[in-house]
Parts: sequence; C-alpha cells; structure tokens
Amino acid sequence: MSAALGPSFHVMSSESAPSTRDAALTILLRSGQATAGTMANQLGISVQVMRRHLRSWEKEGLVQSSCNTVVGPGRPSNLWQLTAQGRGRFPDGSEQFARGLLHTLSTHLGPEQLQSLLGRQAVDQAQLYRSLLEDHPLEQRLKYLVELRRQEGYVADYQLSEDQRSWLIRAFHCSVVRIAEQFPMICSQELELYRCIFPDCHVERFQWVQDGGHYCGFRLQQRPPAGCF
Repeated sequence: MSAALGPSFHVMSSESAPSTRDAALTILLRSGQATAGTMANQLGISVQVMRRHLRSWEKEGLVQSSCNTVVGPGRPSNLWQLTAQGRGRFPDGSEQFARGLLHTLSTHLGPEQLQSLLGRQAVDQAQLYRSLLEDHPLEQRLKYLVELRRQEGYVADYQLSEDQRSWLIRAFHCSVVRIAEQFPMICSQELELYRCIFPDCHVERFQWVQDGGHYCGFRLQQRPPAGCF
C-alpha cells in the first residue's frame, strides 16, 4: 500500500491488504478527482495499466471521467472521479444510526408513541408513492411500485393470483431487514403502507417472514367503482 494513502485507509475487501481497485477508489474518495497518471504514481503501477483498470471500472459504473481536461503542459488528460455506485462501496453507518435513533425514540416515547410515529411515516411515504404512481390502471401501478421498491434495495415482484381475481406482491428481501428484526413494528406498518398506496383495493397480508414465511406477501383485490354492484 502506498504511504500516500495514510494509516487510516479502510480495507473494503476480504483480503488482508487492499486490492488495487479499493486503493484507487480510496484515492478518488480523498482527492475528489485525479488523473490516471497521478493515481498510477501513488499506486506504483504504470499509467497504461492504470488506464486499463479505470476503463474496466467505468464499465462497472464505479468511476467516470471528464472529457479532455487540460492538466499542466502536454496533451490533455481525463480527470476521474467516483460515481454514486463507487461511493457505495465504502462502509455506510446509516443502518447503525437508524437503529440507535429508534432505540432512543422507543426509550423516551414508549412503544405506543413510536408505533404512532412510524404510522405517520408510512402515510407520508404512501402519499409520495401515490403521487408517482398517479391514476394509472392497477397493474401498471403495481409494476411501477415494484420497480421503485427495487431501487430502494428490495427484492420484490408482483403477479396475478391463480384464480385471477387479485394481485400478489411478494417481497423476498427488505432493505431494512436487520432493523426490522430489532423493531418488528416497522414490518407491521407495511400493511398500512400498501393500503394507503392502493385505496381502491382491499389489501391483506397472506405471508410474513416474521411468522416463518419465505417472503412477505400481500394480496390486493380491486374494489368495484362507486355505484357498481
């Protein structure tokens, strides 16, 4: 490891020493942007090898470059910087912070008030989803919602039920699963969330991971329009 990285360099790989990729991404994290030549000097490799690495990582979506930036005398050089995905490779303490915050709220507010607060948050989140889904047909809204949830870290899908009378949403992975294990009331708000997102549907939970299910499942059956029998 180059001495330029300093003793506080955080190893992101499972190996005892940082990989070239981890070291390079850390350089970009600290400097904001750098040329291939600058990074090659710090890592002790040739510029040609460094450029090959950068192009490979660019394809992975970890880094991006500016076009033909002039840096000192000589021919123009590209300046490289991290993408949001590249920054995402570094440790994120948001989960630990959220658990600590919920613990503090639970201690000072009590379970009932915390439940009420989470319920309010679910309603606010549902209103945001509804504004994005608009008034499209139910299947289209389901498709868009599942995609939104995937972007948030969920592994979910939707499908028509076997009797073709209702729709099923299945969540195989939740982005807050470890927080929910400590605060199960978070999961209990999810049913209310779906009911608020789809006010024109009867929504029920038919499977729950906390009850030993393979996934969390919700059944949506659209109500007939007002005035129809």
